[in-house]
Amino acid sequence: MMESIVRMVDFKITNFKNVNNGSLNLINKRKNFSSSILGLYGQNGSGKTALIDAFQILKLLLCGRQVPDKYADYINVNSDCSKFHFHFQIDAGNNGTYEVYYDFSLKAAKSIVEPNMPIGDTATTIKAQIYDEVISYSFTSDTLKIRKSIFIDTSSDGIFSPAGKYELLFGKDKELKKNLLLLKALTSNSSQSFIFSREFLQNLRNKKNDEKETDSIYSLHKYILDRLVYYGNCELFIIETSNSGVLSLNVLPIAFRYKSGNHGAVGSLALHLNGPSKVPEDTFLMINDIIKNMNTVLTQIVPGLTIGIMDMGLTVSADGVKNHSFQLMSNKNNKQIPLCYESEGIKKIISILQLFIIMYNVSSITIAIDELDSGIFEYLLGELLRILSEKGKGQLIFTSHNLRPLETIDRGFIAFTTTNPDNRYIRLSNIKENNNLRDFYFRDIVLGEQNEEIYDTTNNSEIALAFREVGDIIGS
Repeated sequence: MMESIVRMVDFKITNFKNVNNGSLNLINKRKNFSSSILGLYGQNGSGKTALIDAFQILKLLLCGRQVPDKYADYINVNSDCSKFHFHFQIDAGNNGTYEVYYDFSLKAAKSIVEPNMPIGDTATTIKAQIYDEVISYSFTSDTLKIRKSIFIDTSSDGIFSPAGKYELLFGKDKELKKNLLLLKALTSNSSQSFIFSREFLQNLRNKKNDEKETDSIYSLHKYILDRLVYYGNCELFIIETSNSGVLSLNVLPIAFRYKSGNHGAVGSLALHLNGPSKVPEDTFLMINDIIKNMNTVLTQIVPGLTIGIMDMGLTVSADGVKNHSFQLMSNKNNKQIPLCYESEGIKKIISILQLFIIMYNVSSITIAIDELDSGIFEYLLGELLRILSEKGKGQLIFTSHNLRPLETIDRGFIAFTTTNPDNRYIRLSNIKENNNLRDFYFRDIVLGEQNEEIYDTTNNSEIALAFREVGDIIGS
């Protein structure tokens, strides 16, 4: 499983936030790049963050986790539901190639709660609800070819259709059927994916036997689910703008994927910067290794800078758990100061650097970052993205306002938002090889030469007049 490569090929978002319809192919077909990068640009409020939010929902579902109720408010005000479509390619080498399509819908559902109120009184809350999950796929290998067909469709009243696929995976056990119907209702009520819930997958794995293990179709179907679960948990990373807010509170969020011998870990850490952090001893050893690897790159990005750890020793809690107390330090010019005194930009680079390292070296990694440019010097940002696009192996999706990358990476890696909510994402057309994409973009903002308008024009004199009118009102 781990030797195969998963790439997100394309997506479609419908009626989500201010995106009535938005779709893009993520693969740059212009040249033969080993990396897959998409930089999304556009004016404020034009649907960039909506894309990252959609990826965050996808990750939560693939991980079998609950989708927070806040996403119920993200459904477009003119619609009853949001719909999402994601297309993945799983390259299993000599074992074949899978094209997998995952569709699902999101709606707002009322939930009745009974707080500490007089008998008979109730209150309702609005929660996010996932429904109509559909997985389709096609498969090609040297010995087998399967046309695109529906694998699991939960939109029916039963457990899922087609009935033949259900029997292949779960057989005809009536008691199991009752349990799965109950599970479908429970996951719907708890804002989770039914297909990727731990209980669904556990029942699927428990059904294996000698006869079915030799059935190539059964194994193929099971592999698709297992591989997407692994991808969601261990290879898909989402960095939202809330990370920058945490940094301003002197907490360093580090998303990581760590491997040492036969052991590894994936997740995130929130380390205090204006005081000591306490972690278990094995976590402390892992942090040491991660920082050591990061320093190799960090000192090249910010010349002479490395991160150090001031070890304050072991502490033992009342229940006998040993924790390491330590503080992160900044080492530069043979001087050591607490990392909290470094700039927000350096903290931002450190918080995402480990992900850049694994994206550069591992093909089956997807990272989605909102406002990547926040706090990072524009020239450095452009050079980092140039290196990742030309030499990297994984997949990076980012939004940005800084236009420097338009001059440093291939134009096939860049897309733009439009003012049309029914066609929210596009790539610019009629660009010549000798065109500077940044200049071309500015010209299109002014002249509007694309099929879709890419900027909702503002009137400078009207803005100045508005400032003056308010000044007159407040008496300044």
